[in-house]
Amino acid sequence: MEELEKRVKDSLQLIRPYLQADGGDVELVQVTKDGIVEVKLIGACGTCPMSQMTLRAGIERALMRNIPEIRRVEAVFD
Repeated sequence: MEELEKRVKDSLQLIRPYLQADGGDVELVQVTKDGIVEVKLIGACGTCPMSQMTLRAGIERALMRNIPEIRRVEAVFD
């Protein structure tokens, strides 16, 4: 599980510059044993009306392409 989490973190590092360019970012909350990645969108991404599109078309697609074990990416909120 630790190795999977490290791979997710490494993949998020590749995505992060694109989010930061728009004033946002993503933070890994956890990777479940079922292959669900929970992330928190922060900064501009946390309040953007397009955040669901960013989550699905950007973050989820990139993670699933790089890590086949990932089944879904979900945003968590405070």
